[in-house]
Amino acid sequence: MTSPIDLRSDTVTRPTPAMREAMMAAPLGDDVLGDDPTVAALEAKFAAWVGKPAACFVPTGTMANQVAIRAHTEHGDEIICHEDSHIVQYETGAPAALSGCMVRLLRGPRGQFTAADVAAAIRPQGIHGPASKLVVVENTQNRGGGSVWPLDRCREIAALAHERGLRAHLDGARLWNASVASGVPMSTFAAEFDSVSCCFSKGLGAPVGSALAGSAEFIARVRRFRKMFGGGMRQSGVLAAAAIYAMDNHISRLAQDHENAKLLAKGIASIPGLALEPEQAAGGVETNIVYFDLAPSLPFDGAALVARLKSRGVLVLATAPRRIRALTHLDVTRSQVEEAIAGVRAAVAS
Repeated sequence: MTSPIDLRSDTVTRPTPAMREAMMAAPLGDDVLGDDPTVAALEAKFAAWVGKPAACFVPTGTMANQVAIRAHTEHGDEIICHEDSHIVQYETGAPAALSGCMVRLLRGPRGQFTAADVAAAIRPQGIHGPASKLVVVENTQNRGGGSVWPLDRCREIAALAHERGLRAHLDGARLWNASVASGVPMSTFAAEFDSVSCCFSKGLGAPVGSALAGSAEFIARVRRFRKMFGGGMRQSGVLAAAAIYAMDNHISRLAQDHENAKLLAKGIASIPGLALEPEQAAGGVETNIVYFDLAPSLPFDGAALVARLKSRGVLVLATAPRRIRALTHLDVTRSQVEEAIAGVRAAVAS
């Protein structure tokens, strides 16, 4: 049976044979006790990559964000972020449940906001409201169609936050994609932020894992909360080896995924009854995420189109009643993208 063309997410990527060999060969220890050499090597490599003094390996991108929030804040504080941020949409209310924080939601095209938006959202000091404590930027912005934040805007927001006594966290789950698409080094994006997280399992083929970087003092606090939240792993060098291999071999090739996404978007836009999500249509496909909408005239909704495509060997996700998301990644070739476009065309026509 032919494997389906899986465009549901870039988290579906699987380790390559060479990555599996690296995992099997990794020297191991007990990371909770601090003596897994492969984890230590990954943390040092990642910290250097993003230009921070220290880093901590964690199981997931959600945990990376949540231990960052817990380490930066105290109960009763407030976080400022976009309403489409991952920490709001996909992390199960964790800022409230785990850190006791409120979230102040900003709006803006393609999942982005400005320093002026942040300035307007910072609460005056006093006993009546929560204390504004942390600004979170997500780069690339998932629900913004994989949009890349302009470097100058990142700098302005971080500078404003620090000037007003707030900290700034960069949710860089797909910062690899932002760097490849823009030509801006990851360390340059990360320079003005107090912390930065990245995810090795999004598009890079690693099976599990994210990393969080910041000052030595911050990471010491992060390790306490990683343990508290259940993220302390033992012989996790097996996973860290996959992440090291991914960093060494699978980042530059992300440009192929971006080109494939542009091809997919062009094909989708040519199908009667379908159109790219308006903001993405206006701003273009920058990285590996494509959103498209079903016209009201089509006699079926997004869930029905997902089912039709599944029967044709193409997997996508419905993110709203008439909106579909598709991602290109390591395990999807250009020819498979062309097959997927043909499958969508047939599914809509039927």
